[in-house]
Amino acid sequence: MALLESLLLPPLLNAWLILVGGLLWMRLHVIGGLLVALGLGSLIVLATPTVSHALRQGLEPQPLAVSALMDGALGERASAIVILGGGRDYDAPEFGWGDAPSNASWRRLAYGAWLHRQSGLPILVSGGRVHDEHSAEASLMAAALREVFDVPVRWREGRSANTAENARHSAEMLTAEGIDHVALVSQAWHLPRATAEFERAGLAVTPAPTEFASPPPDGPLAWRPSAYHLHQSTRALHEWLGRGEGWLKARLLP
Repeated sequence: MALLESLLLPPLLNAWLILVGGLLWMRLHVIGGLLVALGLGSLIVLATPTVSHALRQGLEPQPLAVSALMDGALGERASAIVILGGGRDYDAPEFGWGDAPSNASWRRLAYGAWLHRQSGLPILVSGGRVHDEHSAEASLMAAALREVFDVPVRWREGRSANTAENARHSAEMLTAEGIDHVALVSQAWHLPRATAEFERAGLAVTPAPTEFASPPPDGPLAWRPSAYHLHQSTRALHEWLGRGEGWLKARLLP
């Protein structure tokens, strides 16, 4: 599945378009040329701040008002904060822990720690061993919250390898303790799909998004390609693919 996703996303998709176009150009000049132009052109366009921002902004929910977390909507309020793992850095030397949370995870942890201090709600961290690593991602996140933010973690969900499993295993742990409403922390571009998975697992969710897309600069800089914005566009397209997959499953499966 991961290999198929890679083939459907930049830059591998663009490389295949350029390669196939180059091979076809020998016999079919028009089609080959169009494929090469499509591969190169889309790669450049996706790397611009304007397009990157548009792709991400279309995924993002509204920011969380902390008052809503405290007071709840219609008398209901979250009883726990769930922070989703966002990957790991292997053998990170600066902390002396071995593996450490990735940059995406650090952003989620910082926001989750802040929400905990504002609300007093207990925290569950969720993330497993995607590639059979020594430690579950949840353990790395708990250590970071303890050592860096001085924030305790009540639950560690360390079995999941993807968002659907994050939801299912977290729901099992929380519902066993009578918790059915959570504040869910993840990047803004990822949170709508994650929220849907947690709701399918039987939990009510208050979305708690972080790391919103920054508006593009004014003038010509808004169209200057960069590797950073290509990466952001690729992550956004991954989420759009996930939404499309969910839409198809909802209509094709009983």
